[in-house]
Amino acid sequence: MTTTTTAAPAAAPPTRKFKLTWQILLLGLLALLFLLSVARVVTGANDITSGGAIGAALMAAVPIGLAGLGGLWSERAGVVNIGLEGIMILGTWFGAWGAIVTGNAWVGVLAGLVGGVLGAALHAVATVTFGVDHVVSGVALNILGLGVTKYLSTLVFAEMSGGGDTQSPRIPAMQTVSIPGIGGPLQDLESQRWFFISDLAGVLRGLTQNVSLFTLLGVLLVPLTFWLLWRTAFGLRLRSVGERPVAAESLGVNVYFYKYVAVLASGAFAGLGGAFLAIVAAGTYREGQTGGRGFIGLATVIFGNWRPGGLAAGAGLFGYTDALQLRQGGTSVHALLLVVALLLVAVAIWQFVKQQRSRAALLTGIAAIAVLVVFAVTDTIPEQFTSFTPHLTTLLVLSLASQRLRMPAADGLPYRRGQAK
Repeated sequence: MTTTTTAAPAAAPPTRKFKLTWQILLLGLLALLFLLSVARVVTGANDITSGGAIGAALMAAVPIGLAGLGGLWSERAGVVNIGLEGIMILGTWFGAWGAIVTGNAWVGVLAGLVGGVLGAALHAVATVTFGVDHVVSGVALNILGLGVTKYLSTLVFAEMSGGGDTQSPRIPAMQTVSIPGIGGPLQDLESQRWFFISDLAGVLRGLTQNVSLFTLLGVLLVPLTFWLLWRTAFGLRLRSVGERPVAAESLGVNVYFYKYVAVLASGAFAGLGGAFLAIVAAGTYREGQTGGRGFIGLATVIFGNWRPGGLAAGAGLFGYTDALQLRQGGTSVHALLLVVALLLVAVAIWQFVKQQRSRAALLTGIAAIAVLVVFAVTDTIPEQFTSFTPHLTTLLVLSLASQRLRMPAADGLPYRRGQAK
């Protein structure tokens, strides 16, 4: 009697998870610069890679990124902070006031931080302690920020020389730094208009010359946030509060404490973003100067999938498009259409080949053709549409990345102490 044995099927090899390394990131940035170089040569829109445009983009990205960091800290602990706009408004006023009364811009930075923390403390008390709906509390904070700063401006700035009910006197300037010895050579290379080389020189000049110290601080806060939240025990506990607060409490984590810390840190970051607008970007406080950047910062949190690196990329994207529409306007935005079309073609090919998503690839390809048609039949973009470019770009990228987004599991959910029992 013979028996036959059937060999067990071999286990499928584990799928390798894509890991973003600094080498891949560098290659991606160089590829994007290559596309911008192509667009510059084809369209003649030389400003899209100029040092001035890159410097302006960096300045526009920092306050949005700081507001985004505020939203990231808060939402990682499970508290939605719709009130980032109101907190930024408080940061603009307190930042300007602190710098003016002391004559020191850095005191203004600290005052803006304190103003943001005060606003966030109200949000923390309402949402964490009393269980008020997060969105309702955030909307109330936005209204409160507008009203309080209006009253304070009438009370303080209107009595100062050069001030008024809606603006402050001039603010002492913030120091700027440059890497010595390379500004002139980079500018000479940029002026040659060589393909890619001149574009790279323009980018480097914008990032290394006449950069304010506040800008450097804002950039450094991104890797600092990553280290604190993803490389320390403190960060693990804070993120556990936003994912599974009941489980965290059962392991001895003080959920209320970490929620308070996260929301107060959120206010500190957003307050810094407001102070940046008043001290560095404008050199004065003006009513309404946040311009919705708190809401845009919240959008960058979603754009970046609740991670600091993606958040920084979103802030950079919005800052770049915002800088272009303020400089050459329709000409520069028209050149970006070619870049967007080429990127959509690349995304469509990747979706079809790597993800086997033929329907998504088809829709992306149709969008690429539509953008190319608009680029081919026009020479410039009307001025009334250029101001919408940053918002449209952000919405486009969000729609392409929406299927890969995962918010913290307990984000926005009410929590009361003792639920674990």
